[in-house]
Amino acid sequence: MARRTKEDAEQTRKQLIDAARTVFHQCGVSRSTLEKIAQAAGLTRGAVYWHFKDKAELFFAMREDVFRPMVERTDAFLFSESYANPLDAIEASLKEFFRVLEDCAVVREVFEIMISRCEYVDEFASVQEEATRPAREFLEKIERIYQRAADQGMLRAGLDPVDSARDTWAFTSGMLHLLLECQLHGGLDQEIPRMISTHMALRRRA
Repeated sequence: MARRTKEDAEQTRKQLIDAARTVFHQCGVSRSTLEKIAQAAGLTRGAVYWHFKDKAELFFAMREDVFRPMVERTDAFLFSESYANPLDAIEASLKEFFRVLEDCAVVREVFEIMISRCEYVDEFASVQEEATRPAREFLEKIERIYQRAADQGMLRAGLDPVDSARDTWAFTSGMLHLLLECQLHGGLDQEIPRMISTHMALRRRA
């Protein structure tokens, strides 16, 4: 009985996270309410408060539900020991990130919510630092990999590892925003693998 109760609770939590993603995407985070999310999930508002203390906590649960497995996939490439050249690992990781974004509608929805449907005001004014944590962690990771490439003599002469990492971080962020915000760039998703290869080629030691 206890196991069934735990499974039911997990199922209810998953329903709320899925409903929150749908409501946030349709209405925008600031115009979404826990009442709307409960209705979308077919649950009561009390069920929401049983699992989440407020909308911000539900927002981060929605993000982590998608981000955790995605980060695990991209990190598997970034930190793989199968690449002799650390720059190959960065390139493979970036390509996997955009492959996931293209293949998984749920991941794309969450990024659209984070980038264009969330205003960091009112109750969200104090959570922006936490909201941007994944981007900062991504930068820190590729800084380490670029440093490894420099130490192994594989980074192009004259390039600073930290500056190179920041440039790749800005490049990735720019492509992400173009994909999610600028619908005029038809076919951009098909060009991304080539663009990533070109970006990384400019950093490789001749």
